[in-house]
Amino acid sequence: MAEMFQRLSKDKDYVLFAAKQNDVLVGFCMGVVCQSLYGDCSPFMVIEDFIVDKQCRRTGIGTALMSSAEQYAIGCGCSLVILVTENDREDAHRFYESQGYSPGGHKGFKKQLGGQ
Repeated sequence: MAEMFQRLSKDKDYVLFAAKQNDVLVGFCMGVVCQSLYGDCSPFMVIEDFIVDKQCRRTGIGTALMSSAEQYAIGCGCSLVILVTENDREDAHRFYESQGYSPGGHKGFKKQLGGQ
């Protein structure tokens, strides 16, 4: 993980947003700015690895992380933010919907590669 972090920290299209309390990491998410060849060709952000410690949920940390990611995306000229979560993560679904994200009209697909 440390090696991957070092590699991604050098790539301008990857950004990590972190939340700490008393010098302890309690949440983070990664944003990936992607270029597009569709429509007006404006970039978009994909949010991955959105995690807040269970003890710290419902305290505003997730909202602050999401807000930071969205503000960064706006600064990069992104017209859209995309995220995918597992079907059974109902608490996460409620959180994302409370942040203005809508599951309606879209369907995400995943395929595991290489026996993972």
